[in-house]
Amino acid sequence: MVSIDKVIKSFKLALKEIYPVHEISAIIELVFEHFYGFSKTDFILKAEKELSDSEVSILNEVLYRLKKHEPVQYILGESYFYNLKFFVKPGVLIPRQETEELVDWILKENTENQQLRILDIGTGSGCIAIVFAANFKNAEITAFDISDLALEIASQNAELNHVKVNFEKFDILKHSENLDNKQFELIVSNPPYILEKEKILMQKNVLDFEPELALFVDDRNPFLFYQAIVDYSMNHLKSGGKLYFEINEAFGKEVEDLLIKSGFGHVYLKKDINDKDRMISGIKQ
Repeated sequence: MVSIDKVIKSFKLALKEIYPVHEISAIIELVFEHFYGFSKTDFILKAEKELSDSEVSILNEVLYRLKKHEPVQYILGESYFYNLKFFVKPGVLIPRQETEELVDWILKENTENQQLRILDIGTGSGCIAIVFAANFKNAEITAFDISDLALEIASQNAELNHVKVNFEKFDILKHSENLDNKQFELIVSNPPYILEKEKILMQKNVLDFEPELALFVDDRNPFLFYQAIVDYSMNHLKSGGKLYFEINEAFGKEVEDLLIKSGFGHVYLKKDINDKDRMISGIKQ
């Protein structure tokens, strides 16, 4: 029999060369919350509790996969975003803190108008659209993605969180082929924006496991998705409607210029909690 405290120490020792200390603690919290429903105080109150051989075996398997840099969210099959639970699996991007900041900004800026028609382009796990559906009770939410797997997982997440979202398979790079007359008051997107050359700066748990389709854009055309979404918005965003992006911190000024040149007004470039240009908004004139 092995105590919880000893298992935790083994996790910290095994992962210290892979993750920062604070990230290891966050991983351990996720693992024990998932398997045992632990709160932060349980780590103190139950530190000496002994685990069965089968429980230790399960935790050893988790640790084995973590040591191979597999994201803990994929191992557990779930992630949390804006206080909601989401199913995730390889092929679907794990929701990020930066995107939570974008969502929080949008929610706070649009509290007075709950009857919005909202479009989320490149929905992935559905996290943005689903949080909006949970908070804008009278809104009509539509979400696009090109990936069948993403749409399947997003639909499951909408059911999990008891909200309605209209999920559609759609390639935003071929939007000109779509002649529908959909109109929205708000369009949001967290498109692929990491340059191929930035791969060398990224951790193995991202590069080896998360979907490249949702992350990377060709170095020669870094504004490919921004331009396509702006073009789509010119036809499908109502006058006075708002467009929001999560962006690559290196291209804040360029995306700002793109919105202004395309005819958007009140363009606002916003920094994230780490003082990086990470999100932007504009109003269609």
